[in-house]
Amino acid sequence: MTFTPQALTPYLSARHYFGSEQRRHRERAGLSLVQLAEIVNSSKSTLARIETADLMPPPDIPSRLDVAFGTDDRFHGLYELARREIHPDQYKRYMDFEARSEVIEQYGAQALPGLFQTEEYARTFLRCQEDLTCEQVEERVTARMSRQERQHSQSAPFRWAIIDESVLRRQMGSRACMHEQLASLLEQVDTPNSKVQVMPFSTGLHSLLGGALTLLALSDGTSVAYEEGIAAGHLYEDPAVVKKWRRQYEVLRANSSSLAESAELIRTAMEGYRP
Repeated sequence: MTFTPQALTPYLSARHYFGSEQRRHRERAGLSLVQLAEIVNSSKSTLARIETADLMPPPDIPSRLDVAFGTDDRFHGLYELARREIHPDQYKRYMDFEARSEVIEQYGAQALPGLFQTEEYARTFLRCQEDLTCEQVEERVTARMSRQERQHSQSAPFRWAIIDESVLRRQMGSRACMHEQLASLLEQVDTPNSKVQVMPFSTGLHSLLGGALTLLALSDGTSVAYEEGIAAGHLYEDPAVVKKWRRQYEVLRANSSSLAESAELIRTAMEGYRP
């Protein structure tokens, strides 16, 4: 029986286009999936699923494809577009703003904001979503970690996070996972590019208790707010609405523990998770 490759739909999304371009360059080079897998140090099944858009390319594959096919940064560029499609549509525009922001201010009530999460903490948190397969969880972990890469670049944004004390007290995954996460958080409490405050239980109720909030400020003066609930989020671009969310955030900041006090709260919580 003659093998017939699965038909591709390159213009459905950047992810589909990435797969179709991989197949086009592979066939033009006269390579089978097995031969290409040997060249880029991957597996045939992984490359086959990338071509049909069943799998998000692992982060190390694009650069290896560019080297194999001599395509400069073509596959790297397609990957940068495709990885933004992992998230729901409502989130895509927010991600574009985040990538260009100079200041990122966040509040997390039940979990740490994604930009502060360690890989294992992120994986544990995403596994709570029962509708995600193991592969989808790994894809989103990869996307979340890739968003943090900018923090180590010359264009790193200034980040300010306020987290509820419950984030420190509710165990997410193993004790080792929490200890590692809080150790990472402690290092970011007071640096030139990041500040972290804890909203202690003793403060009582406040207006942002029920969800998560992110405020973004861009170099061109644009400010947006992103409110995130259990199953959906909403991006606010109207200046008057953004101003309302900022006012609530500033009240929260004023009532949170100082940087030094927050560091001590995190350090104390860490002791409870020591492996």
